[in-house]
Amino acid sequence: MRTSRRCASWSNRGWILPLLLLLILGVQELAAQGIRLHVDLTDAPRNVYHAKLQIPAKAGEMTLVFPKWIPGNHRPSGPIAALTGVRMEVPGHPEKQIPWQRDAVDMYAFHVSVPAGVAEIEVLLDAITAQDSAGAGGPAASSNILDLNWNAVLLYPAGTRSDDVLFSPSITLPAGWRFGSALNVVHLDGDNVEFAPVPLTTLIDSPLIAGIHYRRIELTKPGETPVHVMDVVADEEADLGMKPEDLAAYQKLVAETGALFGARHYREYHFLYTLSDQVGGHGLEHHESNDSVASERTLLDPKLRLLYAGLLPHEFAHSWNGKYRRPAGLATPNYQEPMIGDLLWVYEGLTEYLGNMLAARSGLWTPDQYREALAATAASLDHRTGRNWRPLEDTARSVQTLRLMGPQWQSWRRGLDYYPEGELIWLEVDSIIRQQTKGQRSLDDFCRRFHGGESGPPKVIPYTFDDVVHALNDVASYDWATLLRERVGATSTHAPLGGIDRGGWKLVYNDKPNLLMEAVEKLAKFADFSYSLGITVAQDGRLDDVIVGSPAYQSGLGPGMKLLAVNSRKWSPAVLHDALRAARGTSSIDLLVENAQFYKTYSIPYREGNKNPHLERVSDQPDILGEILKPRTH
Repeated sequence: MRTSRRCASWSNRGWILPLLLLLILGVQELAAQGIRLHVDLTDAPRNVYHAKLQIPAKAGEMTLVFPKWIPGNHRPSGPIAALTGVRMEVPGHPEKQIPWQRDAVDMYAFHVSVPAGVAEIEVLLDAITAQDSAGAGGPAASSNILDLNWNAVLLYPAGTRSDDVLFSPSITLPAGWRFGSALNVVHLDGDNVEFAPVPLTTLIDSPLIAGIHYRRIELTKPGETPVHVMDVVADEEADLGMKPEDLAAYQKLVAETGALFGARHYREYHFLYTLSDQVGGHGLEHHESNDSVASERTLLDPKLRLLYAGLLPHEFAHSWNGKYRRPAGLATPNYQEPMIGDLLWVYEGLTEYLGNMLAARSGLWTPDQYREALAATAASLDHRTGRNWRPLEDTARSVQTLRLMGPQWQSWRRGLDYYPEGELIWLEVDSIIRQQTKGQRSLDDFCRRFHGGESGPPKVIPYTFDDVVHALNDVASYDWATLLRERVGATSTHAPLGGIDRGGWKLVYNDKPNLLMEAVEKLAKFADFSYSLGITVAQDGRLDDVIVGSPAYQSGLGPGMKLLAVNSRKWSPAVLHDALRAARGTSSIDLLVENAQFYKTYSIPYREGNKNPHLERVSDQPDILGEILKPRTH
């Protein structure tokens, strides 16, 4: 009955629908004419980019929008607060300013009154990049390096599909800088670069890095297609040095992805790799490139190499899982439509599993290093007390807020657990397939069927939960729907360790340091006592987190307090490690702590010594995990 009244109302206003159609067609016509975008990057060292857009227009009201929902971030992370200096004018007549007004509700929308006789408007804007690096935080540029994500420097007509808006991009680099990007260059004149026109979808999917110190590394043989290139920029020239064994591993990574997926959905692929301690750390996936940042000396320092080994394999695997095959809720028509992240445990979790597996298969990790990383992941999730109230799926739905939180109470609150817990879920799936088929099939077969298909230029094929279940059943018959719904939608006391157990290993704890945890502690400058006292401690003694239910928590400690002394001696990681060893089976550990300018000693009755996670082989079971890590190419 409500529907019938609505239909009657529309019939009485029969002129509205045709008018709306005309307005939509008008916007689409303007979008198809193409927008010229030039970005002056010469001020990148002081973290500001200057952009000029020339946008086709018609007299009357027009709305331009700034990209809001950014692919790969899965949230409304478009850096609108960093957009400044916005001016609109008649091209060639800077004295003829065109008034604009931000929408009263949607801060990403700008309403413009286009004067009569004006067929194009010029928009000038600045992007302040000091606090934005691909949506991950931190600066996007430094004295010697820049990272350009095009979504930060453009506006486009509201109500259009990003596939239908054509852009002609160009840049001016700082003098002498060189660059890497998957975009095709049509004209190069010194520091000025003009790229081929592309749809807005392709432009935002094609970031650019540049720097004084640049190196191009070919990862495919001459004449081999598609071409794979690593474009590297670094703070110092010496940081660009790559050892022959690392080059061989990245070349093998390319080969291993071909064996795993059986097809490539790009014309050529660029690993955009920034090595810097100055710009914001991130890894962001794209169809034909990935935009990844690691520490400055990653290619030179073995511990940093160990820590970052999974970064490029992860982002590379996203070209298939995330870009080509994408959850329907994330396959939006433009950058203003909200994304639904229910299947991020596939998008990110499966990619986490595949990326780490590929790191081992390609030789970036040894099998021992892979197992140490897996043990650290399993232990961390097994001590996530927040899993008692928050199912994994809710961490995906809450990505908009969880990405903004610090380390405090993370164990109780949970973080972006769809990454690491997704890895454990897909390890379990792989192990079940191998057991069900007696080793004849594996998750490799799923990847080839689900992510393979026909090689060619980028495209998006959306999927649903049912599509995933159907594809798994094509590989091995099992009640996948029940298993996955339980893993994703139910609360639980412990992490899903079935893949480790079925794989012929078990999670154990002893006083031997975990290799990956050691590397993380060195880089992030903190000490991890999660599996003994239940705390992580920053370099200055501040408690980053306290695990709910742990000995430290039971004694009254909480995040934000500052550790000053251990058993009456000034705090340091070594002192606390010594105290843990000395207290085994005998006495408590006394911690002097400052809390908001007040001091108190907390006595923790803990006597089990240091605890670090590792995987231990179960000798009477098949080593399925070992089979998973075996390379597929020679």
